Amino acid sequence: MRIFNFSAGPAVLPEQVLHRAAEEMLDWHGSGMSVMEMSHRGKEFIGIADKAQADLRTLLAIPDNYKVLFLQGGAMAENALIPMNLLGKKTGADYINTGEWSKKSIKEAKKYCAVHVAASAEDKNFTYVPPQDSWKLNQDAAYVHVCTNETIGGVEYHWVPQTGEVPLVADMSSHILSRAVDVARYGVIYGGAQKNIGPAGLTLVIVRDDLLGQALPITPSAFNWKEQADNDSMLNTPPTYSIYIAGLVFEWLLAEGGIAAMEKKNIAKAALLYDYLDQTGFYSNPVAPGDRSRMNIPFKLKDESLNEAFLKGAQKNDMVQLKGHRAVGGMRASIYNAMPLEGVQALVAYMKEFERTNG
Repeated sequence: MRIFNFSAGPAVLPEQVLHRAAEEMLDWHGSGMSVMEMSHRGKEFIGIADKAQADLRTLLAIPDNYKVLFLQGGAMAENALIPMNLLGKKTGADYINTGEWSKKSIKEAKKYCAVHVAASAEDKNFTYVPPQDSWKLNQDAAYVHVCTNETIGGVEYHWVPQTGEVPLVADMSSHILSRAVDVARYGVIYGGAQKNIGPAGLTLVIVRDDLLGQALPITPSAFNWKEQADNDSMLNTPPTYSIYIAGLVFEWLLAEGGIAAMEKKNIAKAALLYDYLDQTGFYSNPVAPGDRSRMNIPFKLKDESLNEAFLKGAQKNDMVQLKGHRAVGGMRASIYNAMPLEGVQALVAYMKEFERTNG
C-alpha cells in the first residue's frame, strides 16, 4: 500500500515512474540488462542520458548557450564547487542569507573566497526574503548567490533578483521543475535531484557557456564544469541509474502538461494548506505570506506538548515524514510535484480532526 510521504528529501516520486522503473529493472528495452548494469559509454545509456537532457531542456526552455551537467556530490558539494569554478581572477562573492541552506553555502564558500553577505533575513529568524532594495551588492563580485527555496524554513523567492553584469547563481534544489523559470536571468542554476527530479545521487548544474573555463587550479577534474561540459558529463562515471530515473520523471512531467500545468497544481496544493493554517489558532506558519514556499510548508502546534501525538496519529492515517527539521522544530509538509492533491486534502482533514479532539 502506498502512503502519503511528506519527506523533504529523498522525497516522493511519481507512482507511474516507479512502476515503469520496476518493469524495466531486469531488461531495459530488450537489451537484456538493467540500466544499473550498463556501461555509461555504451549506446544504450548514452541514448538515455541524451533524451533526459533533451527533455529537461524542453521543460525549462533552456537556451542553447547553457550547458546541462549531470554530476555527483549533491548541492552541498556545489557550495564549494561554485567558487572553485566561478572565481576566475576575482577574490570575492556576494551571498544572500535566507536560512539554513544559505548559511551552509556561505560557510563552504568561505573556504575558497571572501564572502560578503549582501543581505540577511536573520533579524526576523529567516521568515522572509530581504527585498532587493535592501541588498548591498558589490559590483566587483564574481557572482551573487541565492537559495531560491529554503527547504527547512519554507521561504521562497517569487521574483528574480537583479544583479546587473554580475552572474546570479541559484540553489534551486527544492523547487526546480515546480514552477516556470526564466533560465536566461541566471548565470548558474544548480540543485540536488532528490526532491523534484529523482533519487539521491544526481546533481544538476545548468551553467551559461561564458562562465566556463574559470576554474581555480585546485579544482578536481571531476568537478571542473568546463571539463565535464567538454565530456558530456562523462569525464568520470556519472550516477547512471539516477539519471535514468530523472529521465523518467522528465517524461512524466511532459505527459502531465509540462511546467505550466505542474505549477498550477502546486499553487492549488499549497493554497489548500496555507488557507487552513491562516484560519486556525491551533497551528501557525511563521513565514511572511508573500515569501511562503509552495514546496515546503513548516507549521507549529500552539501546544507543542502534542507534537508526538500529532505525528503518531498522522502515521496511523498513512501520512509520514511530517516532523520538522531539527534546526527549527515543529512540523513540515513537503508537497513536491509528485505529491497528489489527495495527499494534501488528507493532511488538512487530519489536522482539522486533531484540532477538534485536542483543541
